[in-house]
Amino acid sequence: MSAAATVATAVRVLQQVRHDPRTVGLVVVVPSVLVALLAWVYRGTDVFDRVGPAMVALFPFVVMFVVTSVTTLRERQTGTLERLMTTPLGRGDLVAGYAIAFGLLAVVQAVVVTLVALALGLDVAGPPVALVGVAVLDAVLGTALGLAGSAFAATELQAVQLMPAFVLPQVLLCGLLRPREDLPDVLRELSSLLPLSHAVDLMSAVTVASTDGVAGSLLVVVGYVGAALVAGALTLRRRTP
Repeated sequence: MSAAATVATAVRVLQQVRHDPRTVGLVVVVPSVLVALLAWVYRGTDVFDRVGPAMVALFPFVVMFVVTSVTTLRERQTGTLERLMTTPLGRGDLVAGYAIAFGLLAVVQAVVVTLVALALGLDVAGPPVALVGVAVLDAVLGTALGLAGSAFAATELQAVQLMPAFVLPQVLLCGLLRPREDLPDVLRELSSLLPLSHAVDLMSAVTVASTDGVAGSLLVVVGYVGAALVAGALTLRRRTP
């Protein structure tokens, strides 16, 4: 891998995103609006404090998954990836560049969403910087899975349609609708294998300043990020199908 090639790839992707205001709005504005709407819906109750942490984890994850998968697929369709693969640029350089570019977007997104949630009264016992860190990790998780998932779609519509298969089952089992410990045995065991469940657990731990299970959940999420990036690199081909 070449550091210069990786940085050049990241800069190119960021320049493309900068000229796409709809993508910028989807990444930065939409999650914050959704969090604000949630706080408004549950104003005057303690529900926002209970479900808010899960939403701060969920919204960046979902948005970055969609943006990354669609953007990467667009580059596959236009032949950009095929042309780049004919150069000395390696697969690792490409994937690392995409990961850095979308990772930086994820940082901006996570910071904005977290600040909005805190400004709207989300009660956090742990340090706010830890909340931002977990939100960034969740967004990076969505980015990594989006990079890997783009290989399974042939059109941008199909990339969006991946969300029910990749994301919705995790939403149902992450503890948002029902505590994971109250799920049937099979579903509880399945939920423990899904990265979003551990991402939500990390966010919940920060809000109550608890360290129980943090190391294990962090290891699972980071492991999924690494595995997804490797899978994304392996799906790159020198010839577009």
